[in-house]
Order: sequence, then C-alpha cells, then structure tokens
Amino acid sequence: MGDQENDLAMVQTAGMGVAMANATDRVKEAAQVITRSNDEHGVAYAIEQYVLN
Repeated sequence: MGDQENDLAMVQTAGMGVAMANATDRVKEAAQVITRSNDEHGVAYAIEQYVLN
C-alpha cells in the first residue's frame, strides 16, 4: 500500500498493489486496487477487504 512516489516500486512489484485514494496519479495508475484515503483509514479498510475476507 502506498501513496507517494517513493512507494511506486513497491506497488508495482507487489502481487496486488494498493494505492491510497490520496495517492499521486502515478501510484494510482500502477496499483491494481485503490482504497480509501489516509483520513478515511484506507489501510485498515484494505486489510479488512482483501486480507481478512
């Protein structure tokens, strides 16, 4: 999961790259999934949706 340019390689390499809603356009384009923003607890939401279910 990432939101900034320094997260781009991780999002591209991950089996399922997740971008935050507030991520840069490049990170969103590289991701397979876009979750909620940081302010909306996007990391927790993604974990609940894609890891725990």
